[in-house]
Amino acid sequence: MAKLLEVQELRTAFTSASGVVRAVNGVSWDVEEGETVALVGESGCGKSVSALGIMRVICSAQATSSSWQAP
Repeated sequence: MAKLLEVQELRTAFTSASGVVRAVNGVSWDVEEGETVALVGESGCGKSVSALGIMRVICSAQATSSSWQAP
């Protein structure tokens, strides 16, 4: 099967009044052809920021840093 998405060491941080907040810190996963993926977790654990990060919707004005590697 073909690998459709490979996320390695996804990291996104924001600057707040109390310092740097690491919203996502080193998350990795792959999506193969035919697979269904669900991001599941507690409130505030980084699901939305992970999804927005891989879609490159979070811009540099919002995030201090955001990085991941594409296949």
